[in-house]
Amino acid sequence: MAAAEPPRADRTTAPRLEKFIDAMITTGQTGQIFGEHGIGKTSTFVSYIPKRFPGTTLVVLPAANLAPDDLLVNAPVRDERSGELALRQLIMRQLVPGKQFVLLIDDSLQAGSTVQSQLMQIACDWTLGEYDLRELGCVGVFLTDNEALAETSARRSDLAILDRMVTIRLTANDTAWRQALAERYPDWDLREVFRQWASLGPHLRRLLSPRTLQHVLDCARGGFPLTWGLPLLNGRRLALAEEGKDGGPGRDRTAEVLDGIAAAVGAGNPDTLADPVRRILRAAMTHRWAVLLQGPPGCGKTQITKQIAREETGRDPVYFSLPVTNVEDLCVPVPTPDGSLEAMLARSLLDPEPKVLVWDEYNRPKDKATFAKLMEITQEWTLAGRPLPGLRAQVALQNPPYHLGRKMLVSANNVAQASRFTISYEVLPDDIPANEWLISTYGETAETVLEWWKNDIDDEGRDWVTKRTLERLIKLHRADMPLEPGLIYLGDGEYAPVPLSGLEARLAGRSQIGLTELAGDCRRWEARLAPAAEISEEGTNDTDLVHQVFSNAEVSQLERHLDVVARLLPYLPPKLRATYMVGQSAERQRFWMAALTRMAELPARRAPRPRQSARS
Repeated sequence: MAAAEPPRADRTTAPRLEKFIDAMITTGQTGQIFGEHGIGKTSTFVSYIPKRFPGTTLVVLPAANLAPDDLLVNAPVRDERSGELALRQLIMRQLVPGKQFVLLIDDSLQAGSTVQSQLMQIACDWTLGEYDLRELGCVGVFLTDNEALAETSARRSDLAILDRMVTIRLTANDTAWRQALAERYPDWDLREVFRQWASLGPHLRRLLSPRTLQHVLDCARGGFPLTWGLPLLNGRRLALAEEGKDGGPGRDRTAEVLDGIAAAVGAGNPDTLADPVRRILRAAMTHRWAVLLQGPPGCGKTQITKQIAREETGRDPVYFSLPVTNVEDLCVPVPTPDGSLEAMLARSLLDPEPKVLVWDEYNRPKDKATFAKLMEITQEWTLAGRPLPGLRAQVALQNPPYHLGRKMLVSANNVAQASRFTISYEVLPDDIPANEWLISTYGETAETVLEWWKNDIDDEGRDWVTKRTLERLIKLHRADMPLEPGLIYLGDGEYAPVPLSGLEARLAGRSQIGLTELAGDCRRWEARLAPAAEISEEGTNDTDLVHQVFSNAEVSQLERHLDVVARLLPYLPPKLRATYMVGQSAERQRFWMAALTRMAELPARRAPRPRQSARS
């Protein structure tokens, strides 16, 4: 079949990659393209081929996902004439689309050695086994990848292969990523963003690749801190740091660069947000993002993800735990009656209803093949080239490499894998509102345990006592068992270094101050707070104690004692009352608005003005 003839047009100003695509298809040669991750190599093919060559389809084969039997396999087929079974070569269905197609072998250096040999035949002769791809409609073959050994599993050095290809190396200036971003954000003038990006040195431009820049702009559009758009590389946030003279990191320009981008598009760049995890998950399901949540074990990442997925889609998410997930759990090639190999996907992936994919323990894969296969899904939202119907979001959950000074058994990643996520967020224990769930599930016992966790132990102790640990302590107390076995066991008879005497005292009913105790003796507390308000505008130990109780209480607890809160509020200094609104979640702000309104409706019990000194 003759190569597709591109329509005549002025191509003098076209990006270099587009010109190369035209030339290779016109001359019928194999094109090999090397370039850094995230500069728009694959996306250029996806947008350009249908526009430039109408009626021609693009077949993308992510080489990192290919197993030896995915492209070609021998299978017994009954011969129509003799009726006997005979071996017949079956070829991947994507290579038999029934019309002209361009074959793009993406991440071509990431394939294993056996697949590399298969790709050699395709690249050299445009054949595979007994099949001639030209006869099947192929008009172009391209191989793309990043040549850096840090991101690939092989280096193509066989002269028998290299002598059959035309090879170019690209930079970000050789693709149309600027035009693609301008079309993605039509209401923003991105010329200043592009100018700022171009003014960066080569090393910073590599770190802030066009793909990562898109994630930063998505964060700006969503009102998130722009730094959340930078990837987490081996557990640590990628810093936009210049390269030092010794090759190490130099001056960190992250804040400067991101503030400049925010100013260029007229967006904010907050340091953080209230209730960040739920906001990230809801944004992912609204905007069809893939996001990564990294946090310590037991902080509630998985449970809150499942909860938000149910709230947003009305269904449980499609859940895969990577330590027990094989490639075959996601996709396997199977022969079909028409003599081709069809990629058979897991049933849960084919459900047309809206769904969220959860990749739990993302950096603990059972094998490298499964980890590699996820690169296609997280970037292209396809599996074996097949779109996944109804997919609204992907959420990857993982632990950091180190926590509480101990190394976690997690796998390393590279920038190509890390930069697939629109938002990469480091979860803190306080970011996930598991406390309300504990209270609704376990009642007063949970309230008592949470009071201990908030008030009786220091920050290091709270790091050791995860939400999962809190639940174990609650269950042990309800079963009348000793509490120490509920702490994390460190080996050799040692448990997490957290004193339990305060918790045991609270659970035994010995006197402690919490919201319940304030409500049970509200008049006495009013009497104690009134003199405190007279003595000082700054407050006293009593006002600080009540303020701490209010700050630590969950919304459900505050709502149960709304009248008590409203009665005590007037005695607290205004600067303390202001903290209940600033930077809080919408749910807490709604409560405090109601409490302040109720305070104004109560009979006047204004705190007296503090006495002025003679000098004043």
